[in-house]
Amino acid sequence: MTAIDPAWLAATEFIDHEHPAIREFVAARVGAGALCVPGSPLRGTATVKTQALSLYYAVRDGIRYDPYSASMQREAMRASTALLKRVGYCVPKALLYAACLRAVGIPARPGFADVRNHLSTEKLDRLMGTDIYAWHGYVSLLLDGKWVKATPAFNLEMCQRFGVKPLDFDGEHDSQMHPYNSANQRHMEYVKQRGEFDDLPYDELVADMLRMYPQLVAVSEGQAGDFDHESVLRPT
Repeated sequence: MTAIDPAWLAATEFIDHEHPAIREFVAARVGAGALCVPGSPLRGTATVKTQALSLYYAVRDGIRYDPYSASMQREAMRASTALLKRVGYCVPKALLYAACLRAVGIPARPGFADVRNHLSTEKLDRLMGTDIYAWHGYVSLLLDGKWVKATPAFNLEMCQRFGVKPLDFDGEHDSQMHPYNSANQRHMEYVKQRGEFDDLPYDELVADMLRMYPQLVAVSEGQAGDFDHESVLRPT
């Protein structure tokens, strides 16, 4: 059996699962009795998996994905901020899912990878200046003695607008970006793994984002774009 590192359950600056809003969000979906303090023992396997799946879909579809919300401010990166605003890009959404998991005693670590994105909007392409999206966030969680990966970034409504298959998660197999969309066009491919961490490696991520995507960061720090509207209008 895998030994549980307390760091995989801890409340941190960015995975702030002791925040009242996160505890309320979790309790509403899996019951207040599931909440625990870091280091408490896990429940039965079936219950744990059910909780993990329920929380995955709650974060995936309950928090709207928007790349223009990619502020580099420390507060903007916190799990609780994504929850309170009900919007975030892949990193805060991954941190929120990790926080929800840790809140019920499921070990979780945020993971990051660089991906090549073949589907975007004209405006986002222009701001990015590349089809490589660095520091794409996902979550690695410990279920039934093994680590599995889940990516709660893209909400169902957004996927439907883009014609992208929504990522489902069964708690047994890795759930990461599909290589093709629903029209069998190239969608995303992983080009570099950056690793999994006990908390967000904030300084490293921000340095790369400012260096690689200065125009996107500038937009995100100012008035947000309208990614939902762009996805509707983009030609198919």
